[in-house]
Amino acid sequence: MVNPTDMKHLRRCVELATEALEIGDEPFGSVLVSADGTVLFEDHNHVASGDHTRHPEFEIARWAAANMNPEARAKATVYTSGEHCPMCAAAHGWVGLGRIVYVCSSEQLTAWLAELGVSEPAVRPLPIRDVVPNAVAEGPVPGLDEQVHKLHRSFHSRKGI
Repeated sequence: MVNPTDMKHLRRCVELATEALEIGDEPFGSVLVSADGTVLFEDHNHVASGDHTRHPEFEIARWAAANMNPEARAKATVYTSGEHCPMCAAAHGWVGLGRIVYVCSSEQLTAWLAELGVSEPAVRPLPIRDVVPNAVAEGPVPGLDEQVHKLHRSFHSRKGI
């Protein structure tokens, strides 16, 4: 169940996604929070550089592997504007991160992109649990999901799609 603390971090994810959009990147943002509520790492998409592995959830997994012990990783929460793609879900699973809370689902994003006439991505969007069966994942979050939808509409309208 998404609580007020979760909402605070999810709103920050939407802010990070907005920052990504403002610099011409795809609107995704994520935050890693420790068990005691400390924000440990946050990032947004950097795929406009041409490296399509530069997702914030993947950067979180890399950072966590380098900076946290396995127990701390398992107790941490990853907040994100969009449900992890298969690459990021796999990284999350391999590193052993804990709970995931996302604003919009892969299913929603797929529908939005189809509605906008965007061609299918190189990697099929899948629910997190299809990649990491034991993942604890919660989302989508009504209300905030429409804000993320608006960011994606804006991004793809700028691309002239």
